[in-house]
Amino acid sequence: MKLYDDKNPAPNPRKVRIFLAEKGMDVERVRVAILKREHKAPAFLKKNSLGQLPVLELDDGTIIAESVAICRYFEALQPQPALFGETPLEQALVEMWIRRAEFRLWGPMGQVWINADPRTAVVNPNQFKDYGEHQKTIVARNMTWLDRELSDDREFLAGSRYSMADIVLLCGIDFCSFIGLDIPRELEHLRAWYARVSARPSAAA
Repeated sequence: MKLYDDKNPAPNPRKVRIFLAEKGMDVERVRVAILKREHKAPAFLKKNSLGQLPVLELDDGTIIAESVAICRYFEALQPQPALFGETPLEQALVEMWIRRAEFRLWGPMGQVWINADPRTAVVNPNQFKDYGEHQKTIVARNMTWLDRELSDDREFLAGSRYSMADIVLLCGIDFCSFIGLDIPRELEHLRAWYARVSARPSAAA
């Protein structure tokens, strides 16, 4: 199988690389350079009509897109360590926090990138800059909410075990930093969580 990938700061491919590093799995990677628009080339669009990364191509030609879906496939192939939880409760909490990270951080963060960052103006000339700027306040507000949620001294986002939820949030926080939305200094709990997950060797993937 092949994983169609790109280097940092592309956050979605990074989620899969971190997941694979945590699992100790090695998968052939094919770079698709986003800055060169290779993900919008006709040959790649045949693999993923949305023109997005990452994409996993199985040996029989089956295509799996979307980073969390790809990671679920790898989890089924190699269940340990369980990054989507082991018990029904753990699995539900991991899923809850994946969704919360996606909706509360990734959603507004993406709108800042699309509508308020000058680097995307070339491919999105009709930016809604006011909307993008407003989303910065949403990101900041939701970081504050995350800080409160982490104030109960739990080690990781979904509880006492590192999980896919931590991977999703880590990649989101790092991309926030890339677009100028750093964790405010006063958010001590979120910053402590960030230090813990960033210290893991897999974070360098």
